[in-house]
Amino acid sequence: MLYSVTILLLLVHVVLGYINPVAVKGKHFYDSVTGELFMVKGVDYQPGGASGVSVDKDPLSEIEECTRDILLFQELGINTIRVYSVNPDLNHDKCMSLLAAAGIYLILDVNSPLPNQSINRYEPWSSYNHDYLYHIFKVVDQFSHYNNTLAFFAGNEVVNDKVSATHSSNYMKAVVRDLKTYITHHSERPIPVGYSAADDLSFRIPLAKYLECSNSTAELDSVDFYGVNSYQWCGYQNMQTSGYDQLVANYEDYTKPIMFSEYGCNEVTPRIFQEVEAIYSSKMSSVFNGGLAYEFAQEPNNYGMVEYLSDGRVKLLKDFETFKNQLAKASENYQVKQMNEKVRSTPLRCQDTYENLGNKLVVPQSLGMAFITQGVKCEKGSFVQLSDDDFVVKREIFLPDGTKFQKNKIVPTHNLNGPDTHQTVPEKSQGSKNGKYLQILNVETFPSSSRLTLNRTVSVKNYSLTTL
Repeated sequence: MLYSVTILLLLVHVVLGYINPVAVKGKHFYDSVTGELFMVKGVDYQPGGASGVSVDKDPLSEIEECTRDILLFQELGINTIRVYSVNPDLNHDKCMSLLAAAGIYLILDVNSPLPNQSINRYEPWSSYNHDYLYHIFKVVDQFSHYNNTLAFFAGNEVVNDKVSATHSSNYMKAVVRDLKTYITHHSERPIPVGYSAADDLSFRIPLAKYLECSNSTAELDSVDFYGVNSYQWCGYQNMQTSGYDQLVANYEDYTKPIMFSEYGCNEVTPRIFQEVEAIYSSKMSSVFNGGLAYEFAQEPNNYGMVEYLSDGRVKLLKDFETFKNQLAKASENYQVKQMNEKVRSTPLRCQDTYENLGNKLVVPQSLGMAFITQGVKCEKGSFVQLSDDDFVVKREIFLPDGTKFQKNKIVPTHNLNGPDTHQTVPEKSQGSKNGKYLQILNVETFPSSSRLTLNRTVSVKNYSLTTL
């Protein structure tokens, strides 16, 4: 009898839905196999803040903490988390596998606060170097093999004032180009690359237009999507008083997906997350593709939904329940205007200048060609087999009133690998033989013309390179 029960438990995992990659078509995200519209419902997740990543750990390497928090992600009802920094030298297989089994996707920033792993906004030429590129390519190499890696952010609020706008805008375009070029050569599938913009209208809108444009047919220097950090809806407001109506108008003609990469004003506490209803309503869903609430873990800035206690224990805060309830009420009957609109066949051409971005917008030549040609030495991530015990949470969780949270096990909802069959996708899509890599044209395929011919010698010191 015990043997039969074990077999039955194993079979339960087989009939679950597949975790399919997400792709871009036009202004929206889609499930790349089923063709269903994908709206981002998530949280920003960086326990420990800047100190949450080190040579020894990061948010996706500590399995007991990861298991605990995934259970809470499920309780919230989210489908995506954003992680701001990781160490690609650590192993993330089990955490990414658990996230995938729970139906949760990852949007990952490629930069980190560790030395030589981010762009200096005021002197980008000093930090855009081989060390930096080696790091961001390692991040791509490790995470591109997980189906639930939704996208990469090339930068977060790098441009946030007049000086950084003048000096760093073109370097952000270079980083986007390098990441997308590396992905075309070393990833089994296309993965969207975007940018997360600071909450400043003076730079957010012109930078969006600059990062959208391209003078190349392959559009390798154009973002695949654009993230907006916005904290303008505070307390009880509406589309007009919050300025969300103007936010929609500002991006109505944008040709790439727009999303909130951070939202959740805390000037009025406790937060009521009233904006959630608007974000997923017909008033916004034709332009915005959902968003990520800031943030999951409580830090000194007081935006958290949970508080980490000693010994790995966690206490849920009032914001947790409020955000959960608002998400539960959010509409899933998204009304997307011009869903079948024709995707632009040619990119928007770049202007000579953009307001508030300075006059020196020449994109620097790539310093990463040797890495793009030969790859970087990195342990590539992959899904792993999960036992029943892997889904069990071994840390205590408490409700806001101090009583114990009763659930202690992640509920698997998805298989980790896709089917080997063709399925329906949106018009103009293009598929591959393996269903889990069925892709939708925009970031969706890489025509042979977009692959660079790399036949020149590049001198690089002290790097381990590996060929495919």
